[in-house]
Amino acid sequence: MNIRPEHPRPGFYRKTWQNLNGEWEFYNDLSASGADREIYKDENFGAAAAQIVVPFCPESKLSGIHYTDFMPSVWYGREITVSKAQLLGRILLHIGACDYKTTVYINGNKACEHTGGYTPIDADITAFVNEGKNRIVVHAEDDVRSGRQPRGKQSSLYYSYGCDYTRTTGIWQTVWLEFVPETYLKQVKIDATDLGGNVFFDVFLNRYAPGAELEIEIGFKGEKIAKESFALCGTRSRVAYKVSPVHLWAPGEPNLYDVKYTLSIKGKAADSVSSYFGIRRIDIDGKKILINGKSVFQRLILDQSYYPDGIYTAPADEDLVRDIELSMRAGFNGARLHQKVFEERFLYHADRLGYIVWGEYASWGIDISKEYALHAYLTEWLESVERDYNHPCIVGWCPWNETWAEKQIKTNISDIYYATKAADSTRPVIDTSGGFHVVTDVYDVHDYEQDPGVYADRYEKHAAGEHYARFPGLEAPYDGSIPYIVSEYGGIKWAERESKDDAKTSWGYGDAPKTPEEFCDRYCRLTEALLDCPAIAGFCYTQLTDIEQEQNGLYYYDRSDKFSQDIYDKIRSSTAKKAAIEK
Repeated sequence: MNIRPEHPRPGFYRKTWQNLNGEWEFYNDLSASGADREIYKDENFGAAAAQIVVPFCPESKLSGIHYTDFMPSVWYGREITVSKAQLLGRILLHIGACDYKTTVYINGNKACEHTGGYTPIDADITAFVNEGKNRIVVHAEDDVRSGRQPRGKQSSLYYSYGCDYTRTTGIWQTVWLEFVPETYLKQVKIDATDLGGNVFFDVFLNRYAPGAELEIEIGFKGEKIAKESFALCGTRSRVAYKVSPVHLWAPGEPNLYDVKYTLSIKGKAADSVSSYFGIRRIDIDGKKILINGKSVFQRLILDQSYYPDGIYTAPADEDLVRDIELSMRAGFNGARLHQKVFEERFLYHADRLGYIVWGEYASWGIDISKEYALHAYLTEWLESVERDYNHPCIVGWCPWNETWAEKQIKTNISDIYYATKAADSTRPVIDTSGGFHVVTDVYDVHDYEQDPGVYADRYEKHAAGEHYARFPGLEAPYDGSIPYIVSEYGGIKWAERESKDDAKTSWGYGDAPKTPEEFCDRYCRLTEALLDCPAIAGFCYTQLTDIEQEQNGLYYYDRSDKFSQDIYDKIRSSTAKKAAIEK
């Protein structure tokens, strides 16, 4: 089956890969007793097995299951065939994401475990496979009601409600195999923040190999720039390369360099990987956020990346591109990737389209006041930062959303802020978006005031030094020394399609406008109140599309237009207006 056939990791591409998307056996283990019964040793899970289409979660229509009740335990199984030639090297199994605790069995033997629903599972399964047919079984355990795991916007109630939506259990990103040599490139981390063109490559091998050498070949728009070889030492080496001429990556200017890595061991070629990078630097200058030394207002839209038929998973690669294009059509230069770690293909398209994003985590659902929360949270959050470090489109990190800091919570928030800065010192970090700030590089607020007059007055006062506080007396006041972003605003409800029954449960913020023209007027006046304030560095409008009962998107859930082209032209003109802080 031709299901999401594209390579899931464009920033680290080998030709020797095999896509495992398509039909798998599926068993909904409602009693959560499958592990005790050792069903991973069963050739087909017995008569209870169904068929599921991977990588779509079983709650989705596209999976073929469409079961939306709670599923504490689910199982997947399929056969793969491995040739004698493929067994000469290493065989790697990758699962882009599987929610939440995952155990992989190969031929009845436990091959690996992973905890976390948003980061990749990368396992060397060579020791467990044989020439010919082999059986892969994937077991996922999920409990969004436990308070012990991040769930993002997945509903903890039976029904979707408010701004929580249909759950995602089990596999929801591409599954694939890679066939690699005994010694191979495990990772290459790229620091391309020097505007003079000095690029640093941190090279990781899977094992120590005497005589290892890496050839790096760099090109730009199809033209080879240079090629150079470097001796490697140990399993981790840092090499530097001076790129010339320098073409900077910036919003609307997606200048990307192609790079090819060729690993040789004692003069013999071993591994080959294709990648890319963009030269781009983020700085904080007082109230301004600079990209390549230039003040860039963060015109962001809240993007939650839900799909009517695929839930967490886009039906096709083109759908990821379309979401970016819909945002840019409305005048935005980027997005806040909200309460979810997006698949790498989205970031790849943002890189090549010159679209900036703030990376976020699915922080809702875990009880941050508990000591165990830090361990459960921190490991996967740092995995996501590591996974996405190379993407020039990411201009900042935001690990938490709307947390109210007191006692143990303050400690956990500050610990994760400092851990994030240690993992990536090249980007600013917002400690908790719209919550009580503890330590942060950017101060942000969520402000859903719907009266444009009140809004304009509020941010005129902000410019004069009277700063808006959402929770006066409870949070540390903004002192004016760092950038200030209104990272959620608007959320204006427009649901012309809704039925009378939908009207009882659907929602947006404030009273809904009566006409499209009234919607447009409110949108433009709220937006321009922020753009005209010289002490504001950015905003994030809620949101790109409707999602289930939440009907406050600029587009419908199916991505069709809500408004006439004339309305969208006015929205774009207002959004793209030059900000006071950019002048």
